[in-house]
Amino acid sequence: MTTTPTAPPPETAARPAGGLVLRVPRTRASWIIRPRGTLVSLLLVAAVALAFVVSLAFGELDLPLADVVRSLFGDADPATELVIQGLRLPRALVGLLCGAAFGLAGAVFQNLTRNPLASPDVIGISAGAGTAATAGMLLGVGSGIGLPTFALTGGLAAAALIYTLAWKSGTTGYRIVLVGIGVAALCTSATSYLLLKAGVYQAQQALMWLTGSLNARDWEHVRPLALALAVLLPCVLLLAPWLSGLQLGDETARSLGLPVQTARIALLVVGAVLASFATAAAGPVAFVALIAPQIALRLTGPPGPSLLPSALVGSLVVLAGDVVGRQLLPGTELPVGVVTGVLGAPCLLWLLSRSNRTGSGG
Repeated sequence: MTTTPTAPPPETAARPAGGLVLRVPRTRASWIIRPRGTLVSLLLVAAVALAFVVSLAFGELDLPLADVVRSLFGDADPATELVIQGLRLPRALVGLLCGAAFGLAGAVFQNLTRNPLASPDVIGISAGAGTAATAGMLLGVGSGIGLPTFALTGGLAAAALIYTLAWKSGTTGYRIVLVGIGVAALCTSATSYLLLKAGVYQAQQALMWLTGSLNARDWEHVRPLALALAVLLPCVLLLAPWLSGLQLGDETARSLGLPVQTARIALLVVGAVLASFATAAAGPVAFVALIAPQIALRLTGPPGPSLLPSALVGSLVVLAGDVVGRQLLPGTELPVGVVTGVLGAPCLLWLLSRSNRTGSGG
């Protein structure tokens, strides 16, 4: 008796040796839990928790870490409660959430295009969200759900423009990156034009936001971002098998039954929405989406998209960058985007040189 071999489903096609396979009952969704990735994720959770507490402790009035922890559990004196709960907690939560969103979006785009240089800030998604949000700020929309709505519209419009211009009997990761760089330049020019037409006060306010800053963030910035992550994180995890399948190449993915273009559109939309909400909350914080997935990949090791570790590294980078920005120069508070830019620029140059040597850039 002979049997005809059948192709494995997309979610198991790239399964490595070892690791625990976790399946969702009555669905084809499954994830591989690897010991190294699990250990790294747990260590990153601890590092993010420490950075979060440290971020709450430092400011114009430094507080002991023990008092910060007691305040988080509602067991501190009223003065400490006011400083932590009323002033610093929203800022730290925005840093935590926007870092996770940027890191997750960067992991989606880099694995979608199979290019380490692809991230929302490089291919124009963050620039599109920033242009639309700048327009909203100049129109007087700076609070509530108005700014996230503008940013989301701009990010999705940039994603649609990239996909449309990159289409040629389908799309490829290489064309998405090339077209995205052009769209980023276009959106940056549009933002510069808006700033030139704005008043001095409006231009200064928008320019500070475009640098990427957690200053003066409050609960109205936390809620939309938290809601977006609560919805989109499960979506990304459910789409993870498609993301793993696309890493095998379009032809192989099609042979395994993966709807390549549908998967690419779904992942592009999810990544764009994540980056747009993060941009609306804290501005286009530079290079977080670029470097977080690369750091996570080197910590967890291939294969796999390393989605959750990328989100955790993104949170750690933003929280740590905010603390450094507040403490580096006495009497001066540097925006977090300046700190991440200083960190990310050498990483970008290293990735460019490595891609040029190995040919991975195209």
